[in-house]
Amino acid sequence: MTTHLVWLRNDLRINDNLALHAACRDSEAKVIAIFLATPEQWQRHDMAPRQVAFIHASLLQVQSALAERGIELHYQACHAFSDSIDALVQFCAEQQVDQLFYNYQYEVNERQRDADAEKRLDEAGVICQGFDDSLLLPPGSVQSGDRSMYKVFTPFSKAFVRRLQQGLPECVPAPKPREGAPLKTTPIPAFDYPTEEFDQELFLAGEAAALKRLRHFATQPVLDYPAKRDFPALDATSRLSVYLATGVLSPRQCLHRVLHEHPDALDNSRAFTWLNELIWREFYRHLLVAYPALCRHQPFIAWTRNVEWQRNDAHFDAWKAGKTGYPIVDAAMRQMKALGWMHNRLRMITASFLVKDLLIDWREGERYFMQQLIDGDLAANNGGWQWAASTGTDAAPYFRIFNPTTQGERFDEKGDFIRHYLPELADVPDSDIHQPHVWAAKHHKKLDYPAPIVDHKAARKKTLDAFERAKSAA
Repeated sequence: MTTHLVWLRNDLRINDNLALHAACRDSEAKVIAIFLATPEQWQRHDMAPRQVAFIHASLLQVQSALAERGIELHYQACHAFSDSIDALVQFCAEQQVDQLFYNYQYEVNERQRDADAEKRLDEAGVICQGFDDSLLLPPGSVQSGDRSMYKVFTPFSKAFVRRLQQGLPECVPAPKPREGAPLKTTPIPAFDYPTEEFDQELFLAGEAAALKRLRHFATQPVLDYPAKRDFPALDATSRLSVYLATGVLSPRQCLHRVLHEHPDALDNSRAFTWLNELIWREFYRHLLVAYPALCRHQPFIAWTRNVEWQRNDAHFDAWKAGKTGYPIVDAAMRQMKALGWMHNRLRMITASFLVKDLLIDWREGERYFMQQLIDGDLAANNGGWQWAASTGTDAAPYFRIFNPTTQGERFDEKGDFIRHYLPELADVPDSDIHQPHVWAAKHHKKLDYPAPIVDHKAARKKTLDAFERAKSAA
């Protein structure tokens, strides 16, 4: 009997899992799975404790679902990627594994790990098969006329949609129960990693919860998304990002569910607005493969390396704590601290404020977000920060600088979101919520809330000067 091993990583589901499906095609083969925890590597990659906790909770559910189908999930704790390769090779020898099945990861360290693992296993006589599971279309399959990676999103999106219209990537079913099912299990122990609880009402672990949320969102909410998505006081976004980041849900499942509910979703309908966000996700992952330096936190636009960033720990600490004196920025930062999640519009506002009002290096913010976000994803996080910092491909031009006050007025007009996270501003009237100190001074009120740490107009000029000097020096 041949033995097939499925190496689970960020693909914690049994439905539409390409590696798992391929491993189970041979009904006569013995199929087992393994998860190798690498907490030291996670620390190096700034993985948020809430995300680690979510991964563990989801892994327990995968373990149970596999056991019901007669597939045992083995677990080993390693330190880093190099140790995980040794553990994998040894495990394959002990279990007499004939073939390894795994889904690709696209970050540079992960790709190197997989290449080294394949080399070692090939020498040991183990056949390795990898799959482009976490994307709708493989990296390099959507190229411009000169057969290079698109550097601007809109033409990439149009070409991507044309490819989908030619043929959709299929979803594959969960494996059928195998001989010996169901199996008894011993729950996987807690990871050796800093712990932080996550909100299980907002982010219920496991693919059943993910699919339930997807099915709900794909009905009416996906149609309302274009009009409501920018308003953080509304529950109008999908909140599927954590499931996609950890592989509890696949982008194919998202695409097919939306098309099931709205067959015209690829035809620039209202439902397409959300699908286009999935394409942004693809864009940033394709870029990681085409330009590996992005994984090493290098700016895409070379001359922006010359920007003279400010080192101001007091300002950085105020930004992290949500005490900048700009209510929409502070409420957003406190939302992330409370939930390990932040509304997408607020991610743009807070990133712009750090980089273009405080002139602090975008990489400091990028790292802090990864340390906090339950849905942390290198490609999306790096892409978002480089967009806001005007250092990335198809980024906002450097002279586009969000005014944090007007952003608040536009997207949280009455301050409903702000008051939820800044209760110290509860008594400030709607009309003054975005400049509470002006109101306090006028009415001789004392606020337990900091004054703005910078003047936006002066900070804007300082930033423009810094970028113009950097560009001139190129």
